[in-house]
Amino acid sequence: MRDVPFDVLDLGVLPYREAWDVQHDVHARVAGGGRPTLLLVEHPPVLTLGRKAKEGTNIVVTRDYLAAQGIEVLEVERGGDVTYHGPGQLVAYAIFPVGRRVQDFLRLLERAVIVTLHDLGLPDARPNPGYAGVYVDPRTVNGREYEQKIASFGVAVQRNVALHGLALNVTTNLGHFDLIVPCGLSGTQMTSVEREYELRGIERTASMAEARKALTRAFHTTFENYDWTLPELAAGRGT
Repeated sequence: MRDVPFDVLDLGVLPYREAWDVQHDVHARVAGGGRPTLLLVEHPPVLTLGRKAKEGTNIVVTRDYLAAQGIEVLEVERGGDVTYHGPGQLVAYAIFPVGRRVQDFLRLLERAVIVTLHDLGLPDARPNPGYAGVYVDPRTVNGREYEQKIASFGVAVQRNVALHGLALNVTTNLGHFDLIVPCGLSGTQMTSVEREYELRGIERTASMAEARKALTRAFHTTFENYDWTLPELAAGRGT
């Protein structure tokens, strides 16, 4: 069997700040020539503001309300707008060499999630042209059609190596997304594997353990032929 080109580290449930520190430690190691690493984690409830967040204008409740609920707000270096993380959401940080191929890398992340969702019994999972993320078929609510987003993406690339990654809603408390305009998209509703099972009458239990296994398999197949040796990365080691 071929050698696996990256490590997988499951952090379990970890506060965002602590996982953020782990990300930076792993990133420094990978940027210095270490093995690429996929981090899997769940976070306690937290809102993160990406580079397009404009000081949190898409948070629709007060900071005092969030503090009373124990929900922290953090500014981070990833792309995108405001995102919610919480229990029941599988977060994957792919600390992989990327160089200048950011769009190609994002498409591979999307592909890994789509393969995962197909494996979990949602064959309509797909990208949405023009928007980062993975969606299932739209749904009409009170006469208006809404896109149904099941996974969000946001990455940063420093020293030619990616930080941050993706968040897949498995059994997430979707009510917490009412605290924000998710990713700044007003015509979009957030959904989850659990919700889709319920609405479609699928007699299957949404499982974080199953989702972890499926996503790990999907990363192995999706990145099987990935070019892990980038000239930009090699050049960076000499600086």
